[in-house]
Amino acid sequence: MSPVVARSTDGDPAAGPLIRPQESRGGVVVVKFGGNAMVDADLQRTFAQDMVELRRAGLRPVVVHGGGPQISSMLDRLGMETRFEAGLRVTTPETMDVVRMVLSGRVQRELVGHINAHGPLAVGMTGEDAHTMTAVRRAARVDGRPVDIGLVGDIVEVNPAMVSTLLEQGHIPVVSPVARGADGEVYNVNADLAASALAVALHAERLVVLTDVAGLYADWPHSTEVIERLTADALEELLPGLASGMLPKMEGCLRAVRGGVRRAQVLDGRVPHAVLDGILGETGPGTTVVPGTTVVPGTTVVPGTTMVPGTGPDRGAHPGG
Repeated sequence: MSPVVARSTDGDPAAGPLIRPQESRGGVVVVKFGGNAMVDADLQRTFAQDMVELRRAGLRPVVVHGGGPQISSMLDRLGMETRFEAGLRVTTPETMDVVRMVLSGRVQRELVGHINAHGPLAVGMTGEDAHTMTAVRRAARVDGRPVDIGLVGDIVEVNPAMVSTLLEQGHIPVVSPVARGADGEVYNVNADLAASALAVALHAERLVVLTDVAGLYADWPHSTEVIERLTADALEELLPGLASGMLPKMEGCLRAVRGGVRRAQVLDGRVPHAVLDGILGETGPGTTVVPGTTVVPGTTVVPGTTMVPGTGPDRGAHPGG
């Protein structure tokens, strides 16, 4: 039976009827919040409402947010250089100070505030808190040669205890993608991959990644047809051909389903209520990745030709965004 999606007529999730989700009651859904939705006040509010409605439906949402545009804007205001290598933001110790300030001091505060407009639900934290995320310095190469990108990290360990405790208490954790290393350094981590790692550690039922395109295109630039559904093996074949902006998103989806998450979705964050419709709606927009070794029937996948736009807001695959 198709789920029934019912929003409040006055915009207050607390006033409307409950929603019957596809996921089991109590299931964890990790949502990566990023793209244009982060800089559009109306989309921020509808996203916050979606998180509250998911919780009312009996799911347990966890938010991992980016902040690339806000970081770049603050660096510009401070007269500091913004530089990218291999699609990643070069993060000096001075840049890292700005990253921490913007992610946990501004972006996270705004998102927590929007969610808490509906009640005392959201709690902000970073990957540093309670050693939730541990990272190592990430290596990068340009034209086959190693380049120093500074304090950019790859997550090697997740301790989900603090996030699980917040979920058990009925809260909505909002997590900034900053992680501490065993070497004592603090690292800037790509938010897509941070969300994926957290989803695996929490045994989440679903990972949702918001982006600024409609999904993974089957034959860009010749067509804007979106691949609606594909398996992990099919996606793995396609990864080398993806443009830099979509690569970490689809890599995160692949890691998630390989790690036990039942499904991962890439949704268009420019669409109001994209998360609610994507999870609870009768039709699944965007691209869904599921475990498996064969292409799902009806999928339009041509290995070696699938591409996504290499221009526009999704071009940069920098950490924090």
